[in-house]
Amino acid sequence: MAAPNGEITSVTAAWAPLGRSRLREDGFTRFQGAGYGGIDCAPRDFADLRAAFDDLPRDPHAPGSNRHRRYSQAVYLPWSDTLSWIPEATDPVLGPVAEYWQDTFNPDFPGLRRKFPALRAGLKENGLLCELIRANVGHVLWHDELARSPVYVGVHLIKLAVGGPDEVAVSSPDCLHQDGGRSMFTFAHLVTNDNVDGGENVIAAPGCAGMLPDAVAFEDVLARFRLTAPLDGYAVHDARVSHYVSPVRGAGGAAGSRGVVIMGIAPMSAQF
Repeated sequence: MAAPNGEITSVTAAWAPLGRSRLREDGFTRFQGAGYGGIDCAPRDFADLRAAFDDLPRDPHAPGSNRHRRYSQAVYLPWSDTLSWIPEATDPVLGPVAEYWQDTFNPDFPGLRRKFPALRAGLKENGLLCELIRANVGHVLWHDELARSPVYVGVHLIKLAVGGPDEVAVSSPDCLHQDGGRSMFTFAHLVTNDNVDGGENVIAAPGCAGMLPDAVAFEDVLARFRLTAPLDGYAVHDARVSHYVSPVRGAGGAAGSRGVVIMGIAPMSAQF
């Protein structure tokens, strides 16, 4: 649960069956951070995960976006509960990097294979992060392709950071979108939410991809919400919905940031 200062003191409750059913039946679900995933979360693990957002490098592909990020990939074997991180390549400028490809799903970077600075080695051993991966994979094993395949997990740390109310930080793409194919799932977990306005999440029908939420027919908007507490989050079955997060601005005239762990989960044979 969250203490008054926003720190995590424990995360012990199991996934509710209703939450699992909603993702399977509706194509998306939401969850509260307090009691996520049956995880016994040590306060130090959350503190270390939060600290990992302090020095995220700027997105090398979008220098004016006020977006900062790292990215690494892992493989999980559900039948043996084995999690292995895929070794990174080395870039002469960025250092250790992982390659991220969304085919044509991201209109900002269609067909581009982007390289992002990798997660720091120590974070890959973080107990909370590793258990979040396991909990998320466990949430989608009803899908036949995932139950019979090594599971490919892309882990993003993304921070939208602004220096004041006149600055805007934007996610990519800045429209309703999808991230992959029919067996792709995306999970988002809020970690930091300090002195910012915005960051509204919108879930809509799949045909709304490429549109801004205000242009979508009322009946096609499935949910609007904000993540506010540590580890609050949501999950989407990518083929069945589109999703969006609005830009953020500083609140109260000061600098602020919003940091989220995003996990893309798909069968090993998929590219994402």
